[in-house]
Amino acid sequence: MKAHDGMYIDGAWRPAAGRERIEVVNPADEQVIGGVPAGNADDVDAAVRAARAAFPGWAATPPAERAALIGALRDVLVARKGEFAELITAELGSPRGFSEMVHVGAPIAVSSSFAELGASYAFEEKIGNSTVLMEPVGVVGAITPWNYPLHQIVAKVAPALAAGCTLVLKPAEDTPLTAQLFAEAVHEAGIPAGVFNLVTGTGPVAGQALAAHEGVDLVSFTGSTAVGRQIGATAGAAVKRVALELGGKSANVILPGADLAKAVAAGVGHVMNNSGQSCNALTRMLVHRDQYEEAVSLAAAAVAKYPSGDPLDPGTRLGPVVNAKQRDRVRGYITKGVEEGARLVAGGPEAPHEHGYFIAPTVFADVTPDMTIAQEEIFGPVLSILPYEDQDEALRIANGTVYGLGGAVWAADEETAVAFARRMDTGQVDINGGRFNPLAPFGGYKQSGVGRELGPHGLAEYLQTKSLQF
Repeated sequence: MKAHDGMYIDGAWRPAAGRERIEVVNPADEQVIGGVPAGNADDVDAAVRAARAAFPGWAATPPAERAALIGALRDVLVARKGEFAELITAELGSPRGFSEMVHVGAPIAVSSSFAELGASYAFEEKIGNSTVLMEPVGVVGAITPWNYPLHQIVAKVAPALAAGCTLVLKPAEDTPLTAQLFAEAVHEAGIPAGVFNLVTGTGPVAGQALAAHEGVDLVSFTGSTAVGRQIGATAGAAVKRVALELGGKSANVILPGADLAKAVAAGVGHVMNNSGQSCNALTRMLVHRDQYEEAVSLAAAAVAKYPSGDPLDPGTRLGPVVNAKQRDRVRGYITKGVEEGARLVAGGPEAPHEHGYFIAPTVFADVTPDMTIAQEEIFGPVLSILPYEDQDEALRIANGTVYGLGGAVWAADEETAVAFARRMDTGQVDINGGRFNPLAPFGGYKQSGVGRELGPHGLAEYLQTKSLQF
C-alpha cells in the first residue's frame, strides 16, 4: 500500500486539519519507511460527527446484514493477508512468518467469529413479563496499541460493528500504516460511510481528544495501566462507559509431576514470541525448588533457539522491540535485575546487533517476588524464574502483583491444574498448554483492566440493556 496523506472519515480520505506529521520507522534497521498526519482535536471532531450521523442507520441495519459485512471484511483480510504481514513486519519488526501466522491469522479468526456471532446473537430475550432488548451503546472511541496492530483493531471493530455501533479509531503512532491498510479493507468490504472512521495521531493529542469528546459513548482502550487510569478518569468524569485492557505480569506455574521440559519450552516461547511485547506474556516462571536448577538449565538452552536478526530472514525467530524508547526501557529493567541480585543465565543488556532496536533474549534465575523484574511489566524478551516450596507459596507469588491478566498452570493431570487455576487472581489461564480460543473472553482482574474482549462476552461490552414491561 501507499501511505494516505489524510484521515479516513465518512467513507473517504480527507486532508488533515493540521500540518503535523508522524514518521514511521522500521525498528529492525532504524530507517524511515513512511509517514502519516498527526491528527488534532478538529480531526477527531469531524470523525466523531461522521460516526454520530451514521449511527441511526447502522443500528437499524438487521444484525444478519451487519454480520455479512463483517464476513466481507474478513474476506478482504484473507485476500490481502500477505500485504498486511509485510507491512506489520516493516512497522513492528515481527519475523515475517509470525506476522502472517499470528498478527494476521488471529484477526482473521476473530473477524470470522464475530461474523457468525453477529448473525446468531440473542439481541432480545424474555424474562418473566419483560422483554429485554440489547441495543448498541452508540459511538465508540477505539484506541489501540502497537504490539498487535491489526489484531487489537479487529478485536474492537468487529464486535462494535456486530453490536450496531459506529466507531472512530485512533491507532498507535508506531504502527499507523497497518491501520490505514485496515481502513482500505473496510472500504473495500462495503461497510457504509461513517460507520468506521480513522484518525492517526499521538495519544496525548488525538487520543485524549477522542476519550474526552462528548459525542463518544464508550471508550475502548488497550495499552498501559498508567494511560488506562487517565482514560478511565476522563470517561468517569463524563459518566461514559469504558473498556480497558491494560498491563500484565503473568505467572507460568509448573507444579511437581508436570512435563518439565515441555512446560519450560512452551513458557520460553510465550515470552519470546513478538519479542516479549504481549500484555499476557508469561514472564514469571514458578518452579518447585526440587526441579529449579533443571528448569533454569532448560530455559537457558531454550532461549538459544531464538536467534534475533533481520525479520525477513526465515531463520530469525526474535525481532526487535518497537522503538528506541522501548529498547532503552527493557535494557534498564535488565540492568535493574542484575543490580538487585538476580542471576543472569542468558542474554543481558548489551546490544546484540549494531543497528536496530534489538534486545538479547534474557533469562534471570534466583529472582525473588519483591524484585522489580518480578513486579513490573517489562514488555520485552525477558524471563524471570522464581522458586517455590509448596502450592500455597506458588499461589502467593502468582497472585502477588497488581496485575491479573493471564497465566498458565502445568501439572501431571488436568484436575490438579484446574484446582490451582481456580485460585489464581487472573482473567485467563492456560491449562497444560491450552491454545488460543477466539471465542473465549479475554481481559484482566485488578489493574489489568475493566471489561472483556472476544466472543459473546466481548460483543456484550458494546451493548446496553432496555427492559419492556408487559
